[in-house]
Amino acid sequence: MTSEIVIIGGGVIGLAIAVELKLRGTNVTVLCRDFQAAATHAAAGMLAPDAENITNGAMRSLCLRSRALYPDWTRKLEELTGLNTGYRPCGILAPVFEESRGAGERGSRGAGGKEEVLSSASVPLCPSASEESPAYWLNKEAIHQYQPGLGADVIGGWWYPEDAQVDNKALAHVLRTAAESLGVELKDGITVEGFLQQQGQVVGIQTNVGVIRAAHYVLASGAWSNELLPLPVRPRKGQMLSVEIPKFTPELPLKRVLFGQNIYIVPRRDRLIIGATSEDVGFTPNNTPDGIQKLLQASIRLYPQLKHYPIQEFWWGFRPTTPDELPILGTSHCQNLTLATGHYRNGILLTPVTAVLIADLILEQKPDPLLADFHYSRFQSQPSTFTPMLTHSANFSNGHHISDAMNPDAMNRVSTNSPLIIAGKTFQSRLMTGTGKYRSIEEMQQSVAASDCQIVTVAVRRVQTKAPGHEGLAEALDWTKIWMLPNTAGCQTAEEAIRVARLGREMAKLLGQEDNNFIKLEVIPDLKYLLPDPIGTLQAAEQLVKEGFAVLPYINADPMLAKRLEEVGCATVMPLASPIGSGQGLKTTANIQIIIENAGVPVVVDAGIGSPSEAAQAMELGADALLINSAIALSANPAAMARAMNLATVAGRLAYLAGRMPIKDYASPSSPLTGTITN
Repeated sequence: MTSEIVIIGGGVIGLAIAVELKLRGTNVTVLCRDFQAAATHAAAGMLAPDAENITNGAMRSLCLRSRALYPDWTRKLEELTGLNTGYRPCGILAPVFEESRGAGERGSRGAGGKEEVLSSASVPLCPSASEESPAYWLNKEAIHQYQPGLGADVIGGWWYPEDAQVDNKALAHVLRTAAESLGVELKDGITVEGFLQQQGQVVGIQTNVGVIRAAHYVLASGAWSNELLPLPVRPRKGQMLSVEIPKFTPELPLKRVLFGQNIYIVPRRDRLIIGATSEDVGFTPNNTPDGIQKLLQASIRLYPQLKHYPIQEFWWGFRPTTPDELPILGTSHCQNLTLATGHYRNGILLTPVTAVLIADLILEQKPDPLLADFHYSRFQSQPSTFTPMLTHSANFSNGHHISDAMNPDAMNRVSTNSPLIIAGKTFQSRLMTGTGKYRSIEEMQQSVAASDCQIVTVAVRRVQTKAPGHEGLAEALDWTKIWMLPNTAGCQTAEEAIRVARLGREMAKLLGQEDNNFIKLEVIPDLKYLLPDPIGTLQAAEQLVKEGFAVLPYINADPMLAKRLEEVGCATVMPLASPIGSGQGLKTTANIQIIIENAGVPVVVDAGIGSPSEAAQAMELGADALLINSAIALSANPAAMARAMNLATVAGRLAYLAGRMPIKDYASPSSPLTGTITN
């Protein structure tokens, strides 16, 4: 099959681009794996650049431009299809609670537009005198009169009259109908397995139904984009629910969107949409009691009367997010491949502007200057020579090497293919290894290869001084396939660690990794137990982050320290399981669990793991990765142990994503009791 332009992704972004391109006279095909799985169906449809407090200048400009397109864009779609998109310029009300900031302090929402303070229930909807949106502060009396039924501890709030909403499911249906009526070829059930590339061009895409070719390709597959290209896009799960407005209610009790603290309530004709959680759990499906409970508690506090409304529906979806939470738009490393992904929570809002910008870029070759701020290259300071190693067929981490006895579709639903992303760089393996304590360079080389690791840590001081066992280490590994993680082992103070980190960055550059700014930070004054210094580690981390390092700090399993290091900008936290080289296994399980639950960066369990079973246990806790050295290097057969650690890491990750069975204090038969043969 061939087409002029092929779009990968059938959500609103892909469909809107297809409609725009078709209206300009091109032949377009849209490939979609599962139309119902698109993030489109899990959105609430808020068009809220003001209420969301989008402070990034380029992102705010993009969002405001897209919101301004909505009235005419939806009208044209409705005229084309005869269907309603549910677009409503209803404004958004952002109530503030007693413990929040009040008038004059926009706090967590409202990015600097025209502001007025209103002291009565009368709200003048005057137009903005500038390009920015107007914003109005309502005091307690005004907001409760303007929107009856708010919680008693709401002391005021911001009113954003230019924010709006659209029915996201209706919009998706309208776009699909428009595409069909215009002659866009829509193909459902198509799984894209990879790009066929030659000399900087995509020459085809491999799918479950064969090779599909086109003159140009657009990647708009949202949270799944990372399966096809090494882009730092990952899923962020959102749970939602709706409650039914009682039929005896004479009029809609809520006429405008309420945007509260970690909660929003969106009114529709017969129901209220309540959302949404934000969970970094990969593609883990389903609603959870904890997620739904948090939504209900927050929404009832904001608008108490909905506690009497019957629950109508629960659902979840996966937002495509990037490290800076901005979309990836524009050209790619291939001349005929355009990127439109990573829209995170603003996919619905940005749909019309994305369609226009991408169509202009492809057909007119005139990129809008604004696109430069959303180019994928922002995650790479310089082009890297690093190429991920291919994993063995037993490694499930990339989601493609699956035993014939397993169902690939079922495996994908368990999300084995979620990559490890550290400081914007993507890795398929979740096992890191070291280079110390091996009996020979050859054993180290064999073990690194057997482990399938993509990150190897190297002690900068030992390489610089050619310490025993480290002679020739820099030349022993292929650094075009392995990402170097220099470490500050041997440093007893923050000052020493900072100086050695700078040497490590230069060492990586000399070995061809020009854009490698990673450093494993170790500050260890304790020569007996080798426990890290928390104060020195924090001091060094703060300075190294300022200098542009991606800092991976080795720490005690201290939840408060881990959170503080994350707040200063560290790329990961690396709590110890037990003292370095002790092989004692997991002695800090409870604290590591707390760190994992509260971390917004990857958690790498480092030090103390002695056996594959302990490695699997650490991954089952929900750790993002492991760093293992001594257990491999000091074993009788390091290469075999490295392979075992790889398999244990994969098994533990898969078990964590699958979710273990509940523990019971009674027996439960495995075989059904019904239908048994009786005498």
